Amino acid sequence: MRKVLIILSGIFMMATIIKCSEQQVDYLNENPMDKANRMQWWNEARFGMFIHWGLYAIPAGEWNGETNHAEWIRTTAQIPIETYDQFVEQFNPVDYDPVAWVKMAKDAGMKYIVITSKHHDGFCLFNSKYTDFDVMSTPYQKDILKKLADAAHDADIKICWYHSIMDWHHPDYLPRREWEKERTTEGADFNRYVAYMKNQLKELVDNYGDIGVLWFDGEWEGTWSNEYGKDLYNYVRNLDPDIIINNRVDVGRSGMEGMTRTGTYAGDFGTPEQEIPATGLPGVYWETCMTMNDHWGYNKHDNNWKSAKDLIRKLSDIASKGGNFLLNVGPMANGEFPPESINRLEAIGKWMKLNGEAIYGTKASPFKELSFGRCTQKEMGGNTRLYFHIFNWPINDTLRIPGIYNNPGNAYLLADQDQQPLEVKRDEDALLVALNRAFYDDDNSIVVLDIAGDPDISNPPVINVGHNMFIDSVKVNLTSDRENIQIHYTLDGSMPTDQSPIFDHPFSLHKSTLISARCFRNGQAVSDSIHQRVRQVVPEKASDPGELINGLKALYFEGDWDSVPDFKSLNPVDQTMIPNFSIASKKKDDYYAFELSGYILIDQAGVYDFFTDSDDGSILYINNTLVVDNDGLHGMELKKGSIPLGKGFHRITVGFFEKNGNDDLKVYFQGPGFDRMHIPDKILFSKK
Repeated sequence: MRKVLIILSGIFMMATIIKCSEQQVDYLNENPMDKANRMQWWNEARFGMFIHWGLYAIPAGEWNGETNHAEWIRTTAQIPIETYDQFVEQFNPVDYDPVAWVKMAKDAGMKYIVITSKHHDGFCLFNSKYTDFDVMSTPYQKDILKKLADAAHDADIKICWYHSIMDWHHPDYLPRREWEKERTTEGADFNRYVAYMKNQLKELVDNYGDIGVLWFDGEWEGTWSNEYGKDLYNYVRNLDPDIIINNRVDVGRSGMEGMTRTGTYAGDFGTPEQEIPATGLPGVYWETCMTMNDHWGYNKHDNNWKSAKDLIRKLSDIASKGGNFLLNVGPMANGEFPPESINRLEAIGKWMKLNGEAIYGTKASPFKELSFGRCTQKEMGGNTRLYFHIFNWPINDTLRIPGIYNNPGNAYLLADQDQQPLEVKRDEDALLVALNRAFYDDDNSIVVLDIAGDPDISNPPVINVGHNMFIDSVKVNLTSDRENIQIHYTLDGSMPTDQSPIFDHPFSLHKSTLISARCFRNGQAVSDSIHQRVRQVVPEKASDPGELINGLKALYFEGDWDSVPDFKSLNPVDQTMIPNFSIASKKKDDYYAFELSGYILIDQAGVYDFFTDSDDGSILYINNTLVVDNDGLHGMELKKGSIPLGKGFHRITVGFFEKNGNDDLKVYFQGPGFDRMHIPDKILFSKK
């Protein structure tokens, strides 16, 4: 009966998809105020639980003696679909206790839960009338999501669904895995698959009460497009106008950094994966998702657990930059959380019980950098409450807060329930807070400081030198966003004073120097100092390679790697000449590698930046120097490195490997007088 429903539903959806699209409200150009109101609960929550659970918990990361698998095991271990389907008969999580799961999340201080309704393997944790590949076909025969949603609603926790666009099981999803030689694509219709996915999304939105977020993933394969993404975003928003949707609904994500590239892409927030943006992202909603160990799904051999201290500090770091933290748990096949995860949730919860005020509903720090830790803030009427997260407790028990003009109000340690006032004094640009060591917390101590009005912060000036190394000379420019200030600087490593030289125009340096700079007003320091070391270097010597022709030598290899292999130990499957850095001559879609090599002609001595943007990993050598290390398994990710080069020919080598999924490689450079660009064909050569 279900198969009939699938076919009929697909035909109906395909016949009406254009008509339905015309009837939909277009939410892609939402009023910013309306979006802010919709995002408010999420923006205040700051902390959520990610749950990756499915059939892959049964093998627990191990297959044929290899122990590095997890939620991707169906494809990383190349398990035939008929073999993988047998896990359905084994999935019986009799110890699953959704009330206990929700309680652990809530006790840890988490405000929302995102669970995998369907991961890339296509197995559904909910009762879907559009497939038999779901939990109702297992011995468990209960709707896991319904039980969890009910428990979350009862506990006032937002329940949210992760849903994979990619589906390795559905007969209409394309492309197939490269290694699935026996699974024909005959008769497959990707649009019919999209109709199937929309039907399931309607079930997920309609049947489980209030849903906070639909968290998409698996959007990177070539079959998904910007048009599909925008259509799906509008489809879901029309089902529930208040729902929040991440940027992986569309194709605009820039690799693991997770932020949407410039363009007309759908999605409400960015999704950095396993990393925290180095600086804040003003005016942008974003959420870092991260594992407690090295895998999302349960892997019984993975003991590389992050400490509770590390996770607490990551939470503070993310909040200080205006983001959310989605921390993952991979339950075991029996339905229990791993003990290591439980221990960390308990430790985080203990800290949050005392200090959660410094996380929930806070905004990003007004300080660019604090040597002792981080800062979050809240508006308090017309005033501001600053929360200073102390990672490095000062030896003299005195916290120095640099570059703050505001007069201080009340100050106390958040862990002190009596809120005993701390003495605050001014020292030039800084406020000095006398700390009470009785409330020292090795994980993160929080100092509260109330100030009048909005934060009036003078961050150190910015030292602009382009590169921290140079060949002949480097131009130095000092800037500040403050008005009515003077920038004093030194070039001998000493602290700038009001007697130090005043910066009034850019100047050049001709030797290695430590630059120090500080803002002053009326002879008084009004910021902390900043330091930048620049080094004079000797450029790499050009070589004389002899007679050359345009193009690069491309060696092609096949195999299964998790990092760029040592090509010297491998025999190439193919060898060809290509005009530029490209993987277009590949013979397979997965499990291959390239070594691309030749010479680049540099027409002017200087410091050059090289970039690789790749999926999966890549490395770039100039002569024998590793310049760009973009190695490892990841989506499209841009990395750069710098090297001083003399005029002439230099050996250039790029290594690239692809395991599975999407694949691409782009190589750029920039140098004296020009910004980042593709390397022109005309300056790439190989020996005859």
